[in-house]
Amino acid sequence: MNLDAFDQTLGSLAASLGDPTRRGIYVAVREAHEPQTAGSLAERFDIHPNVARHHLDRLVDDGYLEVTERVASTGAGRPAKGFRATDKAIELSLTPKREDLLIDLLLELADRLGGDGVSDMARQVGQSYGRKMASELEGDLAEAVVLAVAGAMGTMGFVNDADAEAGIILTSQCPFGETANRHPEIVCSLDQGIVDGLLEVLDPEYHSLVVPHAKGATCETKVGITAPVAFAGRA
Repeated sequence: MNLDAFDQTLGSLAASLGDPTRRGIYVAVREAHEPQTAGSLAERFDIHPNVARHHLDRLVDDGYLEVTERVASTGAGRPAKGFRATDKAIELSLTPKREDLLIDLLLELADRLGGDGVSDMARQVGQSYGRKMASELEGDLAEAVVLAVAGAMGTMGFVNDADAEAGIILTSQCPFGETANRHPEIVCSLDQGIVDGLLEVLDPEYHSLVVPHAKGATCETKVGITAPVAFAGRA
């Protein structure tokens, strides 16, 4: 991306998501498990339904949301219009991505040092970072461990869907992007280290296993009171 394109993308993002209420509405719709209505979002953000509709319409026009099947109403009249997030990516970077470049440089360094144990090193680095993150978390950490870990990962750019009862976190988007597809043995070890570091602080009885899948598919993190399992490669 050249500087002109970068400026154009920045301007587009600012126009679409620069308003804090609109940005909050977008995040709320994106994280919801079912289509959201203008009425429910107006109540959540304490704004008039017409204001909510204005923000929703703008997000639809800009491609971040789409109108889906109408949501059944509990009262009389037509069902409410539903909104859900599209697959449009929110990305603002100069090529190559900073995260990808950093990991590529680390991989080259590991290769020049011999490459032995690089996955273990990545996991150790992740654990250290995870412990630091957990020590800085605020709020009630007595909530389900799986949800606490998923929430912390969300602040790093992971897009997760947590099932606390099953002890599983499904990750549909990783902040390390294409590098995770090219070098899963490194990136997934780093991810598991981050989760293990979080667990050490949140509840040391718990351990994790990151199970990566093929490119474009969802990765799975299993969390439970079990002995830690070494990274096993792609399924």
